[in-house]
Amino acid sequence: MHERVSKLYKIIYMKADYEPWWQFEGWEETIQETYFFETEEALEQAFQEMLAKFRAQYENEAEKHEKYFAFWTDNECEYCEACDEDAQIYHGLIMIKH
Repeated sequence: MHERVSKLYKIIYMKADYEPWWQFEGWEETIQETYFFETEEALEQAFQEMLAKFRAQYENEAEKHEKYFAFWTDNECEYCEACDEDAQIYHGLIMIKH
């Protein structure tokens, strides 16, 4: 029998020069990893563990709608040719419940 993994609960980790709630066109290309969970409880537990890990690693944090979290350190930047200056790099977590 073939097991089907539920896609109802997932966490997306993205890395970009903008916070995860913006989801600009093509934002999917910034996804580093996607984690899938069978239950809401498993999702919540994993998300809390990831938040703790990111909070220990990055000095800055912002949150929107209790499902988008951005983490960054002031010295992690990349040069942006379009804007001709350094752009802050954000590590974003998105919790999705369908």
